[in-house]
Amino acid sequence: MYRFLADLTVLVHILALVYIGFGGFLAWRWPKAIFVHVSFAVWGVAVNTFPIPCPLTALENFFRHQQGLTDLPGGFNAYYLYDTVFPRAWLPLIAVIAFGVVVISYIGAYQRWRRVQHGDQVPGHPIGLG
Repeated sequence: MYRFLADLTVLVHILALVYIGFGGFLAWRWPKAIFVHVSFAVWGVAVNTFPIPCPLTALENFFRHQQGLTDLPGGFNAYYLYDTVFPRAWLPLIAVIAFGVVVISYIGAYQRWRRVQHGDQVPGHPIGLG
């Protein structure tokens, strides 16, 4: 059971990372979603910039301990992403791309919000975004 819970935690962690990267685009359809995304994005930056433990990594480590395993060596990103999904040397480039994607999603969300505030119809949304 603990292995299943650890695996489930990994899945939630991956979904959280995807949301941090692309969740701002949800605000194009649901403008209030931007507030949730900003909190996720700030948390993601903080955890990767400062020595703040990620609760999802701590939860996975707990489930690993229940199986007699040790903590993730180096944390979630180091264990699952670096040199597995992409080379560690690409990290600065990936950070810039991720930042750019978030900025683009926010610009688009703002433009759509502004159109709705001015009474313009958003294509594909006959009654606007609200």
